[in-house]
Amino acid sequence: MATRHQSRGAVISLLYAHDIGNPEVKKFAEDLLEEKKIRHKQREFALGLYHGVLEHLEEIDRQIKDHLKDWDFDRLDHVDKSILRLGVYELLHTDLDRAVVINEAVELAKELGSDQSPKFVNGVLDAIEKTASGNGAK
Repeated sequence: MATRHQSRGAVISLLYAHDIGNPEVKKFAEDLLEEKKIRHKQREFALGLYHGVLEHLEEIDRQIKDHLKDWDFDRLDHVDKSILRLGVYELLHTDLDRAVVINEAVELAKELGSDQSPKFVNGVLDAIEKTASGNGAK
C-alpha cells in the first residue's frame, strides 16, 4: 500500500506535467496513480491534492511570487515550482500539520530536485507559513 509520501510524489509528477504544458495530464492522472500502486484512500488523497492545487493555482502562485527573494517565478525549475505549489496548497487549504507539510516538501525536494532545492523550498514555505500563521490561516 502506498504512503502519503508516495502519493505526494505522484502529485508532483502530475503538477510537473501540467506546468510544462502536457494537455493530456488530466487523462493520465488515474493511470499514473495506478501504475505507482496508489489506490483507495491514498488515491483519493492524491487526487484531492492535485485538483486542489489546480483549483487554487492563481492564489498559490501569488503566494509563491510574494515570498521569492531574488528569484523570478517564471524561471523557477519546474520540479521546485511543483513542490512549492503542493506545499503552499497544503499549508493554506488543509488541516495537515504545518511542520509535516514543510518536512514532506523538503524531503521531496531532496529526492526530486537539485542540491539547492531543499533549502530553497524550505525557505519559501517557511516564509509563507509564518505569514499564514500571522493571518489566522488554518
